[in-house]
Amino acid sequence: MDALLAGDLARLPELLGMTREYAVRFLAGLDERAAAHAGWRAADGKAPLPAEGRGLAAALAEFGERWEAGLSGSAGPRYLGFVTGGATPAGLAGDWLTGTYDQNAASGGDSCAAELEQETLRWLRELFGLGDAHSGAFVSGATAANTVGLAIAREWVGERLGVRVSRAGADALGPVTVLSGAPHSSIGKALSILGIGRDRLRTVATLPGREAVDVPALATALAELRGRPAVVVANAGTVNTVDFDDLRAVAALRDRFPFWLHVDAAFGGFAALSPAHAHLTAGLDLADSVCVDLHKWLNVPYDCAVQFTRRRDLQTAVFHNASPYLGVPDPADPDFLHLTPENSRRLRALPAWLTLTAYGAAGHGEIVVRNAACAASLAAALDAEPAFRLLAPARLNVVCFTLADHPTPARLAALSAAVTASGEAFLTPTVYGGGPALRAAFSNWRTTEADTARVHRALVTAARDLPAPEQPRHQPYRGEEARTP
Repeated sequence: MDALLAGDLARLPELLGMTREYAVRFLAGLDERAAAHAGWRAADGKAPLPAEGRGLAAALAEFGERWEAGLSGSAGPRYLGFVTGGATPAGLAGDWLTGTYDQNAASGGDSCAAELEQETLRWLRELFGLGDAHSGAFVSGATAANTVGLAIAREWVGERLGVRVSRAGADALGPVTVLSGAPHSSIGKALSILGIGRDRLRTVATLPGREAVDVPALATALAELRGRPAVVVANAGTVNTVDFDDLRAVAALRDRFPFWLHVDAAFGGFAALSPAHAHLTAGLDLADSVCVDLHKWLNVPYDCAVQFTRRRDLQTAVFHNASPYLGVPDPADPDFLHLTPENSRRLRALPAWLTLTAYGAAGHGEIVVRNAACAASLAAALDAEPAFRLLAPARLNVVCFTLADHPTPARLAALSAAVTASGEAFLTPTVYGGGPALRAAFSNWRTTEADTARVHRALVTAARDLPAPEQPRHQPYRGEEARTP
C-alpha cells in the first residue's frame, strides 16, 4: 500500500474528526457567510496536478487556504437563487453515511440498500398523494427525472403506433408532438437527449396573466393531431411564479385524445404538505409519470430526485441492461439498474430516509408552510416599496418582481449584482411577460422571517443606490430633421 494511504488509514479516526471540524466551522458561520461569491477565483487556480501527494491532513489544509473562502452560502437561509434547499441535520448525516457505507443501490443481492430505497419510495408516494399504481426510482435531479419520464412516454407513443422504440430507434417512430403551457428548460434538454428534438415541443397558450395552461387551448392543440398519440407535460409549480396547471382538467382530456401525461412537480409537489396549498396538487395521482426533485424542498444534499410512473413495464423496456453478470430483470420487481440510465450509483435514498424518519411528514410540512409564509412576507414588503413592482402573486414559495422605474436588463443586472456583493442574499434573474425580472425562491429549512427582513433591506438598499436611469435623448418627430433653425 502507498505509504501515504497507509498513514491515513492508521490515522483515520483523527482525520475524520478533522474533517468534521471543517464542516462544523462552515455550518456555524452560515448565518454570516456571503450568500454568494460572484466571480471569485483562487489566487493560484491553475495549480499543477500533484505528482506526489501529501496526505489528507495537508490536503485539507490546502483546501482551506485556497478554496473554502470562495464557497457560497447556498446551504444557508438567504440563498434564494434557483430553487435551492439546504441539508437538514438528518439529511446531512445521511449523506455522510452514504459515502461511508459506499453501497451500490442500483442492484440487489448483496445488501439491503435496494430494500431501503423501496421503503423510502413508498413513503414519498404517500407524501405526494400517489397511489400503489406508481412505481419509482431515485435519480440525480429533476432533469434526469424528466428525461426518464419522457423516455417512458416515447416508448408509450411507440406502443400506440406499433413500434418498439427501445429496439427500433426514435427514427422508426416518426415525429412526436410534445405540448406544454410553460415548460421548464429541462424538458427541451430531455427531448434533445431522447432524439425527439427540441423543435417538437409546442407551447400552448396559458391563462391570461398566468403560467397555467389554458385547458381549452390544449384540447384544440390535441384535436389538431387527429388521433395521433402525443405527450403532454403539465406543471405542478412553474419556476417563475409557481403556477399550477389544473391537473384534473388536463387528465380528463385523455377521455377524448390519446396522450401521455407527464407532470413536472420538481418542487411544487411539496405543496401537498401545506394545508393551505395542497389543493394545488389535486390530480397529481392521475399522471402517467411524475418528476420530483428532493434536493430542493426535502432539503437533502444535491444528487437526489425521484421519478414515478404507472408503466414500469415500459420503463424496463427502455432502461434494462442486458448482461449475463447482471441477470434478466424480474418483471414484477426489477433491480433499479433496469429502471434508470445508471448501472451503478450511490445510495441516494439514505439522506431522504433519515430526514423523513427524523422529522416526519409534519416536520417537513412545517418547512413548506414557513417558506411559503416568508415568500408572502417578502412579496408584501416589496409591493409596499415604490421602487419595486410585483409581477405575480406569491402563490407558494417564489417572489417574482422587477423595478418599477426603467426595468431594463442592465438595471436589473446592477440590482442583482449589488445584492450579491452585499453578501446578504442571492437571487437569480429571469424573463417574465417579456421583460427582465428577479425571483426569490424560498426552500431552505433554516430560513426565518428575520432572514426575510434582511433580504428586504438588502433589496431596498441596492435599489436606492442604483444610478438614476438615463433619460432618452430627444428624438425629432417625423419631418423635423428637415427644418432649419
